[in-house]
Amino acid sequence: MSGKNYLETLLDGVAVEWKALGEVLVRTKGTKITAGQMRELHKDGAPVKVFAGGKTVAFVDFGDIPEKDVNREPSIIVKSRGVIEFEYCDQPFSHKNEMWSYNARAKAINIKYVYYFLKLNEPHFQNIGSKMQMPQIATPDTDRFEIPIPCPDNPKKSLEIQAEIVRILDSFTELTAELTAELTAELTARKKQYNYYRDKLLSFEDGEVEWKTLGDLAENLDSMRRPITSGLREPGDIPYYGASGIVDYVKDYIFDCDLLLVSEDGANLLARNTPIAFSISGKSWVNNHAHVLKFETYAERKYVEYYLNSIDLTPYISGAAQPKLNKKSLESIRIPNPPPEDKKRIVDILDKFDALTGSISDGLPREIELRQKQYEYYRDLLLSFPKLEAAGA
Repeated sequence: MSGKNYLETLLDGVAVEWKALGEVLVRTKGTKITAGQMRELHKDGAPVKVFAGGKTVAFVDFGDIPEKDVNREPSIIVKSRGVIEFEYCDQPFSHKNEMWSYNARAKAINIKYVYYFLKLNEPHFQNIGSKMQMPQIATPDTDRFEIPIPCPDNPKKSLEIQAEIVRILDSFTELTAELTAELTAELTARKKQYNYYRDKLLSFEDGEVEWKTLGDLAENLDSMRRPITSGLREPGDIPYYGASGIVDYVKDYIFDCDLLLVSEDGANLLARNTPIAFSISGKSWVNNHAHVLKFETYAERKYVEYYLNSIDLTPYISGAAQPKLNKKSLESIRIPNPPPEDKKRIVDILDKFDALTGSISDGLPREIELRQKQYEYYRDLLLSFPKLEAAGA
């Protein structure tokens, strides 16, 4: 049965009345607190959650803020400035006083039902807020916003319908969260396994293999790279690479071969939040933030890529204000140099691990996106109540 038919069955011919949010819910205020005070008062595990804009929260003890400012009712928090959105909370909470919240105390309303309807309509409020220099909405924007109340003359029946819609949407939300947790755990396990075997395969005892500098193993093509400021780049389909990957796409190219790029950016190398060494193939343009290395074989290139991504490059980074891995230091990096057949064996094994980890990494956001689209499809159908036009319109 489709979601729309299910909604029709759920309503079973009962009336739906649209009422202003401020008419059917209780609006509550926040507390006077600064970002500095939130940081100072925060204690991990404290019972009261204090909301600020965006994702900023603090956990404080009872008594850290006035008792009158602590809300104990399940509520919808209206994040009214910056990133405009709604958040549901069913634990003791408060929020900065430029925000507000709604609860359904002593009302025949399921507050989470209203929350799901408001989440569906977040773009409406974001559009209102976008008209301001600093995106923001005011209390009348939410107070006057109309929500559908099924079977308004029968509170018991109305709550049953609302609760069933919440149950379905909660189930979809829970399934998406469970799937995300499972895939994330699988990815974490695979990455640990990959790192273990990579480190084991690339560790050699003293005297087991010869060591060579990177300058002896690779041809350095740094002299050919050239930056183009963003305003002067002619758009095209050739990847334009920087310190940690593709920056843009341009019309022309410098290189047309398989290469290893190594980040020159010291901050990037220390943080390791983005790729350190990565292979590229085909036509490309490279700016002056990534070193360009060419190898005779695929195995040579990938072996060095795996090795550079496994070691600490801190000793090779210089410069205080703008730390970097310069060409001289890059070429001085010592690399264990086993026979070609051993390099190929190591690369074959690590390629398989890399492909497996990559398939999970790529599949994770795709699977989550599919689940999210499925959830949004049924949410939209379950909350698509008929709205009668004004008489005579």
